Amino acid sequence: MPKIRKVLVANRGEIAIRVMRTCKELGIATVAVYSEADRSALHVRTADQAFFVGPPPSRESYLVQQRILDAAKAAGADAIHPGYGFLSENASFVRACEAAGITFIGPPAAAMDAMGEKTRARANMIKVGVPVVPGTTEPIATEAEAREYAQKIGFPIMLKAAGGGGGKGMRRVEGMGDFESAWRSAKSEALNSFGNDAVYIEKYLEKPHHVEIQVFADTHGNVIHLNERECSAQRRHQKVVEETPSPILTPELRAQMGEVAVKAAKAVNYVGAGTVEFLVDVHRNFYFLEMNTRLQVEHPVTEWVTGLDLVALQIKVAEGEKLPLLEAPTPRGHSIEVRVYAEDPSRNFMPSPGKITYLRVPGGPNVRDDSGVFPGYTVPNFYDPMISKLSVWAPTRREAIARAQRALSEYVVKGITTNIRYLKAILAHPEFVEGDYDTGFLGREHTTLQGVEDPKLSEMALLASAVYAHQRDAKRARTMPGGKAGAADASSGRISPWRLALRSRRR
Repeated sequence: MPKIRKVLVANRGEIAIRVMRTCKELGIATVAVYSEADRSALHVRTADQAFFVGPPPSRESYLVQQRILDAAKAAGADAIHPGYGFLSENASFVRACEAAGITFIGPPAAAMDAMGEKTRARANMIKVGVPVVPGTTEPIATEAEAREYAQKIGFPIMLKAAGGGGGKGMRRVEGMGDFESAWRSAKSEALNSFGNDAVYIEKYLEKPHHVEIQVFADTHGNVIHLNERECSAQRRHQKVVEETPSPILTPELRAQMGEVAVKAAKAVNYVGAGTVEFLVDVHRNFYFLEMNTRLQVEHPVTEWVTGLDLVALQIKVAEGEKLPLLEAPTPRGHSIEVRVYAEDPSRNFMPSPGKITYLRVPGGPNVRDDSGVFPGYTVPNFYDPMISKLSVWAPTRREAIARAQRALSEYVVKGITTNIRYLKAILAHPEFVEGDYDTGFLGREHTTLQGVEDPKLSEMALLASAVYAHQRDAKRARTMPGGKAGAADASSGRISPWRLALRSRRR
């Protein structure tokens, strides 16, 4: 295959910049695409060329295949890297690239068909003897059929988008009373995120760990795994903190899961970077969950412990080169990644779009910040609110936690609200420090991690403040000329704590 000369990155934000950086190191020219909301975005400034592809909503810009292809043709790009999300797992887009004579830096359409659609992937894995979580092997057509199947396997169950991942289109359902709203919202979110509203059902496992295996395959039949990532720190099925090695895996279990992941990739003639995801139960039994046929958000932690550039590997495999190694490398040290979001944890994680008025990014030894923002940048409200991925490396897990905490303490973002304090609380929590946390960890510890006070204690403090203010004002009234107490001291302008307490309560 010929060497790639120019890559269009069909994405935005930090992942677009991350791909462009590797391309430039390899001497490859880069092309950005952008929506109206991203005219001044950093990925646009980073690329050698940039093309406008439509209005802010992704379904009118980043998800419109023909506009992406037209931009590639206009720029003279001979390859497209999809990043993650958007068109990264869309087999029809891969075929459209092939028809246009453009190299798609990712798996072939056939492998994506086999594994990118979640129910088909489950069926394929069952055929080759890979253990899977109980559930349907086809999307469910109607709500009535879904209800019937849910009753058959028993609650709780998970409704999951068949055509995508990343926590989108997923709903846990505890019983029939929750089913209608969960069904509607899962299908709606799946359609908006992936252009496909198909959903399927899985049995919900109690207190599982979410562990994924990074696999890589070339066009010469070589398939390897690059060890695992622990992804159990999730909020609403969206990963928040990832690490490698997993604190719960033994070398034996790592080898077993890696062998199964390689088997899964070989079964569909996979090429490029992919991730085989598993749930590990309390007895350390593991079950195939899905395969993400793309680069993962959390790939930096694997790069830290292996010393590999996974984007460079993707490009070289797309050019027809063989993998530089033929077996899993031994993990070197420990790496942790946290996702920094423009959101307000104290307001139920409501997105916090707006202008960044000040930004100080952490640095120091073995600290990496993959970001798509800068001082003066306005975070739009049309896309996922993640603004950066902060990752660190250290010789041991305890040292990695300490380094991540230190880095977060240096991270300053003003003008918008972020989840940085929340991330620090996660890393300091005893469950996380001990390393035996499951996918329900963040939900169970919601109040503790936000540092929310007990409402009863807050009410008592408010009443105590009011009583103190009343007593002080009464004393002042007895000593002031004329015997009148003011709500504020006229000479100092200070406001009574009573009024302060009432103001805070009204807010």
